[in-house]
Amino acid sequence: MTQTTPDPVRRQRAQVKVRTLRTDRWWLAPLLTFLGLSSFLVYGVWAILDTSYFVDPYIAPFSSPCLATSCPEGARFLGWAPFGDWYTLPPGLLILGLPGGFRLTCYYYRKSYYRSFWLSPAACAVQEPHGKYTGETRFPLIVQNVHRYFFYFAILIGGVLTYDAILALIHKPIGLGTWILVLNAVLILGYTFGCHSCRHITAGRLNHFSRHPVRYRAWTFVSKLNARHQQLAWASMFSVMGADLYVRLVAKGIIAFPFA
Repeated sequence: MTQTTPDPVRRQRAQVKVRTLRTDRWWLAPLLTFLGLSSFLVYGVWAILDTSYFVDPYIAPFSSPCLATSCPEGARFLGWAPFGDWYTLPPGLLILGLPGGFRLTCYYYRKSYYRSFWLSPAACAVQEPHGKYTGETRFPLIVQNVHRYFFYFAILIGGVLTYDAILALIHKPIGLGTWILVLNAVLILGYTFGCHSCRHITAGRLNHFSRHPVRYRAWTFVSKLNARHQQLAWASMFSVMGADLYVRLVAKGIIAFPFA
């Protein structure tokens, strides 16, 4: 006969009343993440509202592509102006949702801001303050499932920033701003193509890699980027801020253009 544990013994399990028994500085990582992401959000709001975003041949990444007739001469992407006159709205608002939505729904960034902003949970072996957990099955978090669609738009934005960097490379090859834009484009593309959705699209549903050698090579390359997705997420976030700020400082005359 199988012997069962009596209920009184079962109820002797220790009741941990503190949030965690960890003695290390577990709070440091979510705190730094909170500060890093907050700085990006604060800077992004300022950059979108700032009007000094172009000085030939540089255009600030937060305002590219510029698609309004109110854009400065030479700033319009391929000369297009499909949005007409937007004198009352900064041009960055027209495209803000595309790269913003891609990062907001990114698998890595979800983990980052869930832990640092919502404390869900703040760290391993740390109790979260929420009474229940529903995951991403309800509104608004169920909208995170559109990440794969934002990925396609992110490719377009990465292409635009690459185009801007190439233009700068052609017209001002020795300018410091040129190489800042080039580095930013490389990091943006690395982050974008290292996305989990890109890895799934290239060969995620294949049962036989040997029958699809081209897709397998693409999957292998994307997998290498995906292994560094966290690092590329942070590097590209700070590079796009740095490149954007640099162009604006040049446009404002704070950095002397002949040496830019």
